[in-house]
Amino acid sequence: MDQRRTDTREQIQAVALRLFVERGYDGASLREIAECLGVTKAALYYHFQSKEQILTSLIEDFLGQLDALVHWAQDQPRTPAARVEVLRRYSELLTGRTAELARFMHEGRSGIRELSLAAKIRAHFVALIDLLVPPGNTLAGRMRAQIALMTLHAGTFRDPDLDLGADETERREAALSIAIEILFPSSERHPYSENLTPGSGGQCPEG
Repeated sequence: MDQRRTDTREQIQAVALRLFVERGYDGASLREIAECLGVTKAALYYHFQSKEQILTSLIEDFLGQLDALVHWAQDQPRTPAARVEVLRRYSELLTGRTAELARFMHEGRSGIRELSLAAKIRAHFVALIDLLVPPGNTLAGRMRAQIALMTLHAGTFRDPDLDLGADETERREAALSIAIEILFPSSERHPYSENLTPGSGGQCPEG
């Protein structure tokens, strides 16, 4: 029973997110989500009482993944290789539904500014930046870390005019390579190695 509830919850999240992406947060309704799932609104209410609850659950799931990454990184030595591994692991998080959520939030259509989770999201990214800066914690180092993370997010965006038809994996790998270049100034050696590369309206949206 618990597994069935989990599967249904994830199906609701997936369909809702795709509708949010297609029509904007305000343009999608619980009725449309229920119709695309082939269930009644009453069945949907059993899991989520509002669109805000669905969006909040998506963000909380993402923050849980970030928590795990931050906790792992805090136990690692502050070496260049460890900083690259933080970038690599964050890049791996930005796939599938999480990449879709990142694009949606970046476009400013999520209503996230009205959610209490906005402060939590910022705190998590500050924690990631803290883990990416070199000893000395300079302004330049923090800016490099911030821009490197932004570059990984840019790798989730689809733009046929810019990405030459690249698929999600190719965009993500290119973004990670660029992010590493940004993170390390020319005076600091790049800790590249093989084990630090990626991979070690009216219609219902297609799933």
